[in-house]
Amino acid sequence: MKKILIPFICFLLSTVITNAQDIKGDWNGVLEVQGTSLRVVFHIDEDENGLITTMDSPDQGAKGLPTDKTTFEKGKLTIEMPALAGRYEGEMKEGNFEGTLTQGPMSMPLTLKREKVKKKVVARPQDPKDFPYHIEDIVIPNEEADLELAGTLTLPKDKKAKKIVILISGSGPQNRDEEIAAFNHRPFLVLSDHLTRQGIGVLRFDDRGVGESTGDHQIATSEDFAGDVNAIIGYIKNRKDLKSLSIGLAGHSEGGMIAPMVAANNKKVDFIVLMAGPGIPSTELMLKQTKDSHKAIGTPDELIEQQMTLNQKTYSFIKDNPEMENEKFKGELEGIISEGVRELPEWMLGGQDLDKAVKQQVAALSSPWFRYFMGYNPAENLKSLNCPVLAINGTLDTQVSAKENLAGIEKALKEGKNTNHKIVALEGLNHMFQKAETGSIIEYKTIEETFNPEALDLISEWIIQL
Repeated sequence: MKKILIPFICFLLSTVITNAQDIKGDWNGVLEVQGTSLRVVFHIDEDENGLITTMDSPDQGAKGLPTDKTTFEKGKLTIEMPALAGRYEGEMKEGNFEGTLTQGPMSMPLTLKREKVKKKVVARPQDPKDFPYHIEDIVIPNEEADLELAGTLTLPKDKKAKKIVILISGSGPQNRDEEIAAFNHRPFLVLSDHLTRQGIGVLRFDDRGVGESTGDHQIATSEDFAGDVNAIIGYIKNRKDLKSLSIGLAGHSEGGMIAPMVAANNKKVDFIVLMAGPGIPSTELMLKQTKDSHKAIGTPDELIEQQMTLNQKTYSFIKDNPEMENEKFKGELEGIISEGVRELPEWMLGGQDLDKAVKQQVAALSSPWFRYFMGYNPAENLKSLNCPVLAINGTLDTQVSAKENLAGIEKALKEGKNTNHKIVALEGLNHMFQKAETGSIIEYKTIEETFNPEALDLISEWIIQL
């Protein structure tokens, strides 16, 4: 009997000790999602009703996310997160919890430790470490818009160049390096450095209302940004040392939409480079983006179709009502989105209150920029281009799909009888022209490469041969 009783007593003592253990405090872990590391912190405390928990996701800028129920029994921790459609289940082993975090359709292993997880610093080896060329900070007036654009001009060391390229950034407020601060990438710094080393002048600038540029970015449309580029062209043509240079525009994403807008109406543009630029109407572009982005992170097809149905109704309404008074527009848009969002699972709201999520969407989609963008068809300006055009895109781009948009660009150029264009789909590159695995946005941060060398060489070699 003693040989049976002693182990049984030890088991009872172990159970009592484990259940009595104080697990209050911070528990840290790292989720590996599609090749991206995301830190997670659970803050566990206790009140008169039992254990309570909040959650942080530092790399996504989320803090104090609420949870519903936390239990700790027989060494097993369970945290219910209905607002995030999530649940964590872990078992205590050697002072840590080893378990699984489930959110929506995804289940991911997650080990929680007391020790704070240090954020991994990802190297950016392509950032230039020396600058063997002329660098000049400049300020360019846009008198028509009553603002000034601050930028950087780079030229070969002897200041002798035959061509100069104006870099035009993608959507959202961007500085002259097109810096994505959260990802620690500076694509335009890498691109301008590469081009200048090949003997090509480059002018890159802070968007209006960003960095050292004045003006208000929030109320501007793509047409306004095109006006800024025209002001820069005028600046180049008015400088004695630059006016004889052949001028090119290189636009990324929305910049690839703005470049044809400018070149179609400004004969001082001698060539353009479209980097992941749109070639199909904006409504089609955004619907394709919704589908590709969700597929890249594993969203079930049924939920993708629900989101697509909502977006189709939303985008059609915006496109069909360009002149509707803003308050009425917002009211009707809120009704469409509210009805559609209620059909989606809670986890797709990212833990936000439903009404709050709807109002945020309405605010974003009723901005002057978005209303203009939804009515835009790039084919009209592409058909008017007579200058040489290089259009490139990555086959893993989930934001501006290569197949449809490059085909649209090529079709429009041919219809406009443009005889000097080159269309290239770059295998395995994402929207940022990085070598990728899925093309998902969440990969951008973890990829060390800022701008694929093959793409850099393609751009510079094409410009040089003109």
